Amino acid sequence: MSDMEIRKVQRSGGSSFIVSLPKKWVDATRIEKNDPVGLIIQPDGTLLITPNTSGVQLRKRKEFVVDMATDRTLLLRELIGAYISGYTEIKVKSKVRLPADIIEQVRHFTALSIGQEVVEETDKEILVKDLLNPAEMPLAGTIRRMGVIVTKMNEDAVAALKTSDVDLAHNVIERDGDVDRLQWLIARQANLIYADVNLSRKMDLPVGTASVYVQIAKIIERIADHAAKIAHNAAELSDVPIDDDYLAFIERTGTEALAVFQAALGAFFSSDIERANDTIGKRNALERHCREISKTALSFDAVSAIHFVYISDSLRRVGDYSTDICEHVINHIISTEEPARGKNR
Repeated sequence: MSDMEIRKVQRSGGSSFIVSLPKKWVDATRIEKNDPVGLIIQPDGTLLITPNTSGVQLRKRKEFVVDMATDRTLLLRELIGAYISGYTEIKVKSKVRLPADIIEQVRHFTALSIGQEVVEETDKEILVKDLLNPAEMPLAGTIRRMGVIVTKMNEDAVAALKTSDVDLAHNVIERDGDVDRLQWLIARQANLIYADVNLSRKMDLPVGTASVYVQIAKIIERIADHAAKIAHNAAELSDVPIDDDYLAFIERTGTEALAVFQAALGAFFSSDIERANDTIGKRNALERHCREISKTALSFDAVSAIHFVYISDSLRRVGDYSTDICEHVINHIISTEEPARGKNR
């Protein structure tokens, strides 16, 4: 982190105040005499100066050089990393003809990500561009979509256990990928906002708030993981005879866990600190019911019992992660409240 430069404010004329710009910054941004700069007042009282006055999204390119020895799995992870980091153009190139499996991996990446398309392709190069306008994908809408998918995943995972529906269980597991894609999108959108204050202004989303969306998205993605785990264990128990009362109790506990999750999302979208606090208190009853599921599991054979315990643990984790959402809500509301005004001499 650079050291702070202290500069005195000078008066110019009757009502104007001026301050000189750091030479390093001027050189780095190639500012010339009479060039315009943008001045943006931040909510915390700081003043942000940007050379980008056009409001046009900044373009960044990342290049990956590959060959026959390139680790395909690592390349996919690097492509996803570049996407999340906010690169708007990604080029994969080779000194010789691109291997077929590299081309396949690049296309797999565009299928996994949102807004990424192959726009140019030769024997030696593939260029992927971001065709999504960030302002058209508000972070709040993406979080809502994640919430809808995760809710349905949890409902269907428990339904798969109740009906011994292996196909439904596998379908839940596949939907986990949809949640991953949306979580990556939110991380990418936030990184674009961090790098471009004009985008933050266009989307009317302060950088601090974007950070909260990233945290909430990560938590929802973890809840999706546990829905997939419930579905996996449900598939493993498809041939096991289960008492109707026990199934009904697991179903009620699943509904209870989802109620905590829905309340947490409601507190987040309404910025309701009291609702967030009340929701945290609902976790205790859910934990008791999860312990009862695990206790009853001991009446089954060892292998089956383990699957029931795993299901119980995942239901409990849904409650735990939901209360984490509530804690983020409380922390964010407190941090954005207007501070008491006072003079600092």
